[in-house]
Amino acid sequence: MIYAVFAPLIITLFIPLFSKWKEKIHTGWFLLPVPFFIFLYFIQFAGENFTPASEVYPWIPSLDISIDFYLDGLSLLFVLLISGIGTLVVLYSIYYLHKSEQLKQFYIYLFLFMFSMLGVVLSDNVFVLYTFWEFTSLSSFLLIGFWHHREGSRYGALKSMLITVLGGFSLLAGIIMLSVITDTTSIQEMIAQTDVIVNHPFFPLLFVFLVLGAFTKSAQFPFHIWLPDAMEAPTPVSAYLHSATMVKAGIFLIARFSPILGQEPLFFGVITTVGLITLFWASFMAVRQTDLKGILAFSTVSQLGMIMAMLGFGTEAAIFAAVFHILNHATFKGSLFMIAGIVDHETGTRDIRKLGGLMTFMPISATLAVFGIFSMAGVPLPFLNGFYSKEEFLGSTVELNEYTGGFLGFLQEAVPFIAVIGSIFTFVYSMYFFFGTFRGKYQEQELEKKPHEAPVGMLIAPAILVLGVILIGLFPNAVNQPFLVHTAEAVFGGDIHTHELKFWHGFSPAFIMSLIIVGIGTILAVTRKKWSTVYNIFPRKGFNELYNFTVDSIENGSRKITNTYMTGSLRHYMAYILSTIFVISFIIMILSDGFAIDFTQTAPITIPEILVGLVMAIAAIATIFTTNRLAAIIIVGVVGYGLSILFVLYRAPDLALTQLIVETVSMALFLLCFKHLPEFKKLPGHPGVKSVNSLIAIGFGGLMTLIGISAHSTKLFSPISDYFLEQSVPQGGGHNVVNVILVDMRGLDTLFEITVLGIAALAIYGLIKLRHDKGAK
Repeated sequence: MIYAVFAPLIITLFIPLFSKWKEKIHTGWFLLPVPFFIFLYFIQFAGENFTPASEVYPWIPSLDISIDFYLDGLSLLFVLLISGIGTLVVLYSIYYLHKSEQLKQFYIYLFLFMFSMLGVVLSDNVFVLYTFWEFTSLSSFLLIGFWHHREGSRYGALKSMLITVLGGFSLLAGIIMLSVITDTTSIQEMIAQTDVIVNHPFFPLLFVFLVLGAFTKSAQFPFHIWLPDAMEAPTPVSAYLHSATMVKAGIFLIARFSPILGQEPLFFGVITTVGLITLFWASFMAVRQTDLKGILAFSTVSQLGMIMAMLGFGTEAAIFAAVFHILNHATFKGSLFMIAGIVDHETGTRDIRKLGGLMTFMPISATLAVFGIFSMAGVPLPFLNGFYSKEEFLGSTVELNEYTGGFLGFLQEAVPFIAVIGSIFTFVYSMYFFFGTFRGKYQEQELEKKPHEAPVGMLIAPAILVLGVILIGLFPNAVNQPFLVHTAEAVFGGDIHTHELKFWHGFSPAFIMSLIIVGIGTILAVTRKKWSTVYNIFPRKGFNELYNFTVDSIENGSRKITNTYMTGSLRHYMAYILSTIFVISFIIMILSDGFAIDFTQTAPITIPEILVGLVMAIAAIATIFTTNRLAAIIIVGVVGYGLSILFVLYRAPDLALTQLIVETVSMALFLLCFKHLPEFKKLPGHPGVKSVNSLIAIGFGGLMTLIGISAHSTKLFSPISDYFLEQSVPQGGGHNVVNVILVDMRGLDTLFEITVLGIAALAIYGLIKLRHDKGAK
């Protein structure tokens, strides 16, 4: 499995090479086999006799972090969607993106995202899952902002990243708590300790952290606002990220942890409530949109809300309906995004107010749209897979009977009604999308291009997805026992009672609800223009205004705070740094009782050392009062040479020689540079400034002196110098301990230091030569 997961990442290394031939061969053709072979690898696991498989690769053993891949029914469903839809998206992009586009960047971003999503759904280690999770946020940010010259693309990319990354931090907090409570990083081992987790006093907080991470990723209310703005991305990105993969990562997270979280009534109340609100609000607002991808964006949000609500029900029937609809939604919604891209590509607009009557010009696209739209609407026809999962959903809403009284009891009774209302608006926006685009009056003057049918290559991908819609609709049991049952059991956490999927179950409550949805939905769709004025009651921006206000407030507040200390004054910056170091170090030293003075093991101080010290002190003080840069450097040199004399006096000739060389080279360089700088000028300033400067200098210098004395005076353990003195001859073969340390005991460190100096010297030489060459010209 590791090869299948890392294949998209590895292929990104070769994409720049492939893109060199993009004028002759579209880059996508080189990459198309990668997701296809990944799909072929994983499809072999599907079947009635499927059993989970796992692989473990050590990564950070000290932290109990390993790359654990676990393939069960749930992860199998997602990897097949990721690789299967990924193959069709790459094929579609070959015809959608012109060779003049930045194909190299696009496919690198796309395959990084594919790699990240595969890692998310296959990881059993929570910290590895989180790593891949954040990679999906980063790669989706790059994909959404691919057309970065558009302001809308930049805005949508930033919004999606801010919301999903903040959710990622919440997820990180949740998994840290899980790992601490269970003392493991394996999800399967955590599931085995469900009772321990549920009975822990921090379980409610853990629950909130996990569901917030899931809600932000899967665009649940009120975090749904990032998804419509993400539609500024190229259509292949929308078809891949926002219909089949990324937005379902939050769904996957809830499904993966539902055996743990679903043990508490809190799960039903929160997940179901948020899911139903998302279903209703997004389906209601979809009718208001005028952009084709905007309609599909809100449609996706509503469908995700429906799936989330089914997971919240927690019953066998609801979980089976949820996983069935995950599959069906990927087929019909992926095809519809591609159809919307085709309409935009061939007409020059996605504004539904300018479209209409395109069925005559684009009959194949319109036909494909019929199947996708009617499947999404849940129209009761036997060749539409969307109806089957929608009916399973409606049936699960009337089977809830676990709670009596209180909010949960009320919610349980209200679920069928909210589900029907939300589904009615789903039907309305579906009809709005199709009839507003392909039927009605043709408005040639509103279009940038004369419409015509898309190239055959662009139609292949949506046609395959529509074929999936039809085949699953005609033969639903082909994916039932071999596939969906295993997925539902992985979510449910045990065996489930399966039933045969068929179109006609008699006049069941679910079928009657479907008829009500179609009947009322048809009336509302026909009379849409008469009642659509109701949208004037609701603000057009809504939560987007709250997001913009929050981001602007944070930016403005940060700017004001930053401007208070980023003054452009070097003196201010040094004062902040030194003051902060002084305060923190002083407090820590006081709290840890770190100050200590002990001169019992120091060398005796004689007259020569005192005289040299006085000269160094006088020279250091003199630098403050000199007004000439060259004189200041020479006086500073006195301090350095004085230190060399002290090394000689204390019998360290090698250190003295090193100090002499460093001081001489430093002085020469400083003199060379400072010669070209203007003379010192006395800066005007308040007397208090000098007082502050003196206070900081004296305080910081005094603190460093005390720390140095304390470091020598504190003997918490045997000095490491004893080890070097003992091992210098036997291990290094030398009596000069310093040399042995530099050459033998830390030889690699010394080698790298020399290497860094060499690289710096080459860089400096290159800069000097470059400047000299420019001057010669």
